[in-house]
Amino acid sequence: MNHNQLLRSMISYYAGAPSRIQHFIKVYQFAKLIGETEGLDEQTQNILETAAIVHDIGIKPAEQLYGKCDGPLQEQLGPAEAESMLRRLSYEPDIIERVSFLVGHHHTYTNIDGIDYQILIEADFLVNLYEDGLSRQNIEHAYTSIFQTNTGKELCAGMFGLLEK
Repeated sequence: MNHNQLLRSMISYYAGAPSRIQHFIKVYQFAKLIGETEGLDEQTQNILETAAIVHDIGIKPAEQLYGKCDGPLQEQLGPAEAESMLRRLSYEPDIIERVSFLVGHHHTYTNIDGIDYQILIEADFLVNLYEDGLSRQNIEHAYTSIFQTNTGKELCAGMFGLLEK
């Protein structure tokens, strides 16, 4: 599926916030790469890519309402924002439902339900580990505790030099 319309909608949604735009585009690209390399079926890949684009949509209402945007607030406020945008763009109800679930859980790292959920978490971690400038110890911990897919592990190890001595 072509996600250009959704990408453009999210760029408009976050107009004036280039770091937010850069973030979701990087997460989207990593999710797309991991999903395609892991051989997801077309429906699951579409859900994954859609969720990756809108995963942080709850940041904006969280900042407007509470002046902060921590993970629980993103998970609380993001699904309704994502549903609204996806309905306007005529996404199918089953896609909207699963994407809403993923947006509402993308900072919850237990009871991961589905390969789309796992890959979304991995893609977001790949970007956050870099953007947040985390220590090697934190990166190694994320590698062993978060990453499950072969592609996600390979990308993480390669990006952060985990296989080097």
